Amino acid sequence: MSEPEPLPEMGESEGLRREVSVWGSYMWGFADVGADTYVALGLVMAYAAGATSLAFGLAGIVYILIGLAYTELAATYPVAGGGQYFAARGLGDFWGFVAGSALLLDYTIDIALFSAACAGYVNFFLPYLFGVDVRDFVIQVGPFQNVEYIWLVETLFLILLLIGLNMRGIRESSLLNEVIGVVVIATEVGLVLFGFVAAWRPEVFAFQWRFEFPNLRNFMYGTSLAIISFVGLESISQAAQETRRPATIVPRTSIALIFTVFLFATAFSTLGLGMDLPPEGEATQPWEILGLHQDNPVAVLAHAIPYIGIIAGPLAAFLGALILLISANSGVMSASRLTYSMSRFHFISEWFNEVHPKYRTPTRTIIVFSTIAIVQAMLASLTGPRTLDTLGNMYAFGASTGYLLVFLALIRLRFTDPFSPRPYKVPFNIRVRRRGQVYEFPLLAILGTIGIGGILAMVVLTHEIGRIAGPAWVLACFAYYAWYRRRKGLPVLGTVRRDWEAQQQEVLQEAEEFDLLERYRAALTARDRAMTESEK
Repeated sequence: MSEPEPLPEMGESEGLRREVSVWGSYMWGFADVGADTYVALGLVMAYAAGATSLAFGLAGIVYILIGLAYTELAATYPVAGGGQYFAARGLGDFWGFVAGSALLLDYTIDIALFSAACAGYVNFFLPYLFGVDVRDFVIQVGPFQNVEYIWLVETLFLILLLIGLNMRGIRESSLLNEVIGVVVIATEVGLVLFGFVAAWRPEVFAFQWRFEFPNLRNFMYGTSLAIISFVGLESISQAAQETRRPATIVPRTSIALIFTVFLFATAFSTLGLGMDLPPEGEATQPWEILGLHQDNPVAVLAHAIPYIGIIAGPLAAFLGALILLISANSGVMSASRLTYSMSRFHFISEWFNEVHPKYRTPTRTIIVFSTIAIVQAMLASLTGPRTLDTLGNMYAFGASTGYLLVFLALIRLRFTDPFSPRPYKVPFNIRVRRRGQVYEFPLLAILGTIGIGGILAMVVLTHEIGRIAGPAWVLACFAYYAWYRRRKGLPVLGTVRRDWEAQQQEVLQEAEEFDLLERYRAALTARDRAMTESEK
């Protein structure tokens, strides 16, 4: 075991100033998570059929548990790094690296998936403007069958655009995020309310539930894809180091975001199953029609609402494209934050964090991981109409793997670090006394572990691409990790010893959480006094 490494400064020297407010923190998260329903609705409908609402509901319950776990951990440890940091602190370097590699997979898929979805919503306008459907432009040569090349070109263009913008340091402003978020939320509320009043028919919904229920495999597949609607909680924990008074703000914004997204996901799926949509070819049921429009399902749904559809459809498509582009851009930025945190733990080389001499941006990270996203988009396009489905496979694997490790880290940190003040705790805890110390065992974390473990099992059992490509990604990353750690003379499967207590005090000091800092120091003093007395 090596000696404790010196801790880098965690304040303004890192360029992470605490300027994010309550509303800014909420919208930071909504810009990520709020975009997910625009992608997941059509994917889940295509498989879960009449049970789509149930699929979203089950995945949503697991998501709520995940959200509560992230809320506790981000409020307790308000530093950049998210799930990778929590896993490293709770489970050790190896598992912290596994969590980080799974999340890096998600961020690269985030870039590819949301760029493709953004292009899909842009393509909603093509039949009205030019009288063409992008799905009519396909390549059918040799192994390249049904490749929708116009859609692919649009996707690659958007990724290249994001690379250029981020290399120059141009990123969406917090104010722009907040304005767009308000408009999107208001639009979604209007669509849901007006849709249920003017278009939803309970008998149609009941018919779907009774006669259009999927088989078990398709239901499992759809449920595992539904977790896509709820990916993005990392954004709030990544922003915790830039949030004012995180002990107060993070719990408020996280819980508000959790239930906002859950309500929208279940509401849109229930609304879609109960509307009479115009049939398309052999597709006559609502779930079949929305399943055909995996590239822009919310716009198709909005367009079918009586009276307002002529305006609501294009508006939903425009806002969907905009928020999806912002979400894709967040993948570029989040990858740089995550690689920075991983390099500090010596999981990857500091080479990734070199900045451009002129623009002062992490160009290496931007280019490397955005290029990986380009490759992913091109490979996924070979599956033709299943492009988003293929990317969703990988997205679900990375998310469920990372979330599983976060639950395990939460449970272990309750025992290894009972002294850090927890401004918010996952509810329903059992007090356990061990060696004179009282610990609070989180029952909901056990349920969450079982739930997300079940979703990961569904991914492995039903996702032909995800169960191969996902583990292959993690293994490839581990090969690099093993090489790098050996080169640095660090343990591959072991953990470098760190002074977590000093770092926690530094974090609370820098966050101006002086009350929590006093409580933490008092708890450590009481522990040291008890240890001294027991040794006498």
